[in-house]
Amino acid sequence: METPTPTPSADVRTSFLEEKAFKSRTVLVFGPISDATAQDTVRRLIALAADSSAPIDLLVSSPGGHLESGDTIHDVIRFINAPVRIIGTGWVGSAATHVYLSVPRERRFCLPQTRFLIHQPSGGAGGQATDIAIQAREILKARQRIAEVIARETGQPLERVLTDIERDRWMSAQEAVEYGLVSRVIERQAELGD
Repeated sequence: METPTPTPSADVRTSFLEEKAFKSRTVLVFGPISDATAQDTVRRLIALAADSSAPIDLLVSSPGGHLESGDTIHDVIRFINAPVRIIGTGWVGSAATHVYLSVPRERRFCLPQTRFLIHQPSGGAGGQATDIAIQAREILKARQRIAEVIARETGQPLERVLTDIERDRWMSAQEAVEYGLVSRVIERQAELGD
């Protein structure tokens, strides 16, 4: 009787995939953006930048999440020496759009079915009236800051962006190109160039 070949454990498969992603200089940001997502993404970006100054590809498919966690990823992408190319897929919304806008327009790509969402930050204010007033002021400051980033990175007038983010503003891949979020829609990895 032949002994069955053991199947690799989940840990071995994960390790193999992690090694392949590192060698391909690819980082994934999928799902809600949280402190844990930011920590994992930043750790990978810093490790890849320390390994080489070759481009890093960051694939994003996220509804967004915690604004300050998105700020962390955004700022570290701009901080490291290795250039980052961002590829949107699925949907890129809210804080994920903020991450997406961390690189120059010529390094922002998306796959054909990607949808984008921009809107103003929201928050759950609670507590005493004075604390609620403080939180409201902070949300308004964050709204202005996000609008300024969108305007700067897309070339849209700030007044238009402020109007556009008043409510959810959805865009298809082509609409995102026209708005200035995306440089071009691609279908193949080879279209990224070197």
